[in-house]
Parts: sequence; C-alpha cells; structure tokens
Amino acid sequence: MKIVRDYNINNPTDVIEVTSANYIGDFAIRISFNDGNEELVDFKPFLLKSLHPSISKYLNENLFKQFEIINGNLNWNDYDLIFPVHDLYEGSIN
Repeated sequence: MKIVRDYNINNPTDVIEVTSANYIGDFAIRISFNDGNEELVDFKPFLLKSLHPSISKYLNENLFKQFEIINGNLNWNDYDLIFPVHDLYEGSIN
C-alpha cells in the first residue's frame, strides 16, 4: 500500500509556509508549518556532503543558527542558503 499526500492546488489557501523554526542542536531544526504539520529536519548530512564553500561554511554552528523566516521560507543570510518548502515539509533535504 502506498500512502500519498493529496495536495489541492486549486485552493490558494493551501500554500504551505513555514511559521516557526527552532534550532534543536547538531544542525537539526524543528519546523512548524501553517497547516499544523511539524517536522524535525537534520541538515547535517546535506552540509557535510557539500563541496561548495558557500554551503559548507554553514557547518559553522554559529552561522547556521542565524536563520530567519522570510515570506514563509526558512532562509539564511538574505537567501544565501534556502531550501524548497516542500522538502522541509517532507522532513528531508538532499
């Protein structure tokens, strides 16, 4: 049996947005969304495998913790680092 989430794209109120995000530790953030869903997202594997210096610099924990929520997105340093809300909602980034 396959479970599929049904997204109704015809209703503009169904736009998923980040409403709050709390740093838990070790590059993990608990993210809440406007539909009540919550996900704990571990960013560490993504950061560790990145070879690009503009991404790997966020392995500095003090820099990583300086995220903001802007227009429903989780965002670092004026869009220097940002992830699709859908990936955050699913709880996994690649």
